[in-house]
Amino acid sequence: MGVLDGKAALVTGGSRGIGAAIVRRLAADGAVVTFTYASSGSAADQVVADVKAVGGRAVAVRADQADLSAIDGVFERAAEPTGVLDIFVCNAARSMVKPIADVTVDDYDQLFATNVKGPYFAIQRAGQVLADGGRIVALSTLNTVMPGPGISLYAASKAAVEQFVKIAAREYGPRAITVNSVSPGATDTDMFHDHNPPEAEQLLVGITALGRMGEPAEVADVVGFLAGPDSRWITGQNLRATGGMLV
Repeated sequence: MGVLDGKAALVTGGSRGIGAAIVRRLAADGAVVTFTYASSGSAADQVVADVKAVGGRAVAVRADQADLSAIDGVFERAAEPTGVLDIFVCNAARSMVKPIADVTVDDYDQLFATNVKGPYFAIQRAGQVLADGGRIVALSTLNTVMPGPGISLYAASKAAVEQFVKIAAREYGPRAITVNSVSPGATDTDMFHDHNPPEAEQLLVGITALGRMGEPAEVADVVGFLAGPDSRWITGQNLRATGGMLV
């Protein structure tokens, strides 16, 4: 018996990287997992196949987190397998590396639509439909406390999500719904490699206590803990899954 048997979960951005690892972890724990993807249908199909191959259940739904008109339909779909939704993981995000001097209004609007506006209204909807005792977990980043050149929009957008989490924890607490965030450090994902030069990995590994990059599954394990029953007394917190990059 898995700790999430009989639970239904929704994960945004679940086709690649950390999101895919979260889908696999929650499904391995027994949840029926619905996850969204924006464009990579083949990657989403592979995640579904991987989950089914080990006896789990996962459903992929194409939806862009920036499209607010899709929110209700996605949440309804996620609740269909069991009739109620128990877990919401807000993972989908855009990244951008660009100096402040070069950022355009379109850059700002597009990134904040995905990373701030979408999560805000998704967390709002989760609070409306989650079962009492449910779980909300949002993915943030260590860059909110270790910012660097070129990531002004990304770091600021994730800092906003961390504040949404703290306030939602207060507002949803009377229903025993916990709300937390997880901040990964340098993690071996396509997003990391797409937005960092090769020398960045060596630099970041050098300042990480455990002396290596993180794996998506290691971040997913933290999310799995927060989604499960053993985290019932933890809410409004940001857990830094960084291997000791910041101690």
